[in-house]
Amino acid sequence: MTKNFKKILSAILCLALVLSVIASFSNAAIAEQATVKNVIILIPDGMSIAGTTLARWYKGGQPLALDEMACGLVRTYWANGAITDSAPGGTALAVGYKTDNKYVGVLPKSEGARPIATILEAAKLSGRATGLVATSEFMHATPADFSAHYPSRSNYDALSEQQVYNGIDVVLGAGSKYIEAANRKDKEDLVQVIKDLGYDYVTTPEAMKASTANKLWGMFSPTSLAYDFDRDPSKEPSLAEMTEKAIEVLSKNPNGFFLMVEGSKVDWAAHANDPVGVVSDVLAFDAAVKVALDFAKSNKNTVVISVTDHGNGGISIGDAGTTKGYDDAPLSMFIDPLKKAKLTGEGIEKKLNADRSNIKEVMAEYFGITDLTEDEIKKIKETKAGSMNYTVGPMISRRAHIGWTTGGHTGEDVVLYIYSPNGDRLTGVVDNTDIAKYMARMMGVNLDEATNKLFVSAGDAFRAKGATVTWDTTDVSNPVVVVTKDSDVLRLPVYKNIAELNGTIIKMNGVTVYNGIKTYVPQEAIDLIK
Repeated sequence: MTKNFKKILSAILCLALVLSVIASFSNAAIAEQATVKNVIILIPDGMSIAGTTLARWYKGGQPLALDEMACGLVRTYWANGAITDSAPGGTALAVGYKTDNKYVGVLPKSEGARPIATILEAAKLSGRATGLVATSEFMHATPADFSAHYPSRSNYDALSEQQVYNGIDVVLGAGSKYIEAANRKDKEDLVQVIKDLGYDYVTTPEAMKASTANKLWGMFSPTSLAYDFDRDPSKEPSLAEMTEKAIEVLSKNPNGFFLMVEGSKVDWAAHANDPVGVVSDVLAFDAAVKVALDFAKSNKNTVVISVTDHGNGGISIGDAGTTKGYDDAPLSMFIDPLKKAKLTGEGIEKKLNADRSNIKEVMAEYFGITDLTEDEIKKIKETKAGSMNYTVGPMISRRAHIGWTTGGHTGEDVVLYIYSPNGDRLTGVVDNTDIAKYMARMMGVNLDEATNKLFVSAGDAFRAKGATVTWDTTDVSNPVVVVTKDSDVLRLPVYKNIAELNGTIIKMNGVTVYNGIKTYVPQEAIDLIK
């Protein structure tokens, strides 16, 4: 090798080193610039794009708050299919991984259904405040996806107990029935637990607005909240009001916050093919988006994201009846029948008397339909309790020429909406898992590191320390993991953030999770055994 060649090679290596250093500083600067204090994600469950269009036309063609944020499309498929359920759909948004059908906050069965950290949990580990707002029960699939872990969305007992013990600062919505001792297999009074944990537990809009607490838990219905068109404002707050209150409480934390808001019943209305319900709750959801967006623009350190987990119903403006003449169809043909409705199908049911002898009167006054057929009257009369929107929704759809292809979810791409104070937004066609990764990047948190801190295989880790792991199933509905080594005894109640070491209670930053296969505990629990 010649001296000149060595000099040239040395110069190239020095230049490469300099460029590498510059690049690292540049990347650090970009990362610092991208990191924000607050992230708000708003999820209109099951909102297809035609539902958004219909809601905009319903309000006279005026822009929605969402409109200015539109920036791309999102692919919604799950691990094993094109059309996702809300559980894997929401899990992808929350953790950044695809999973199996009905799975909440865990990896697929092929990977052991291991619990995996959500963006809410990673935000909590970073010192931020966290919150959940939903119009469904708070342990329903989407809110649970961000705050609990189990390979079945139906296990409300396991999901809700994790949520109660997971240190979330604000929970607003519904589902009090499922945290009352009488309705739980484990007979735990989680309402009292919530109060004992220091939350201001409120049940009315007035009490919610008056609360000055830093930890707030609001339950405004035993099950889901009403559609916004049907809502009694004295008994139930709007989604926008709950969002505003959540931001008020969470923004007290100087480290920032993460908030998930779900307009849950857009999905339910689409399942029922009830266009009035869709319009009702898309508009209510959009009002909540405006609250978040106004805060973000004022705060200047907040990212707002809106994206649905999947489409639903195959809703369209136009149906088989407009195959010919669609180009001559006036807007009023689609909108006027909806404008006559004062309630959703769910609200209609509450106006019918016990023997349903007032069907014609109720449908005329509250749904604007005065030409019911005998067959329609018969169907309304025979509808089972709780299913009226499935009966009358299609009736108004036919009159408004709103089309539907299914009563189930659909697999099309959905619209992505993002507001970022520094203009750093996802664009183009992205995957639903990219949303979690984007939120993590914007907050400067690492989801994989959070998983390693929160979900360690208990049996493997404790046995590696020479400890013995057994179960205390004295109370079958409330099992406890028992770890013994020498004179130390560590007790870890499942689905709680509690560790009891030699009789001393220690609160951990995460919960103990049993997924039906293995038990996972925070690294904190492992570190208690020396």
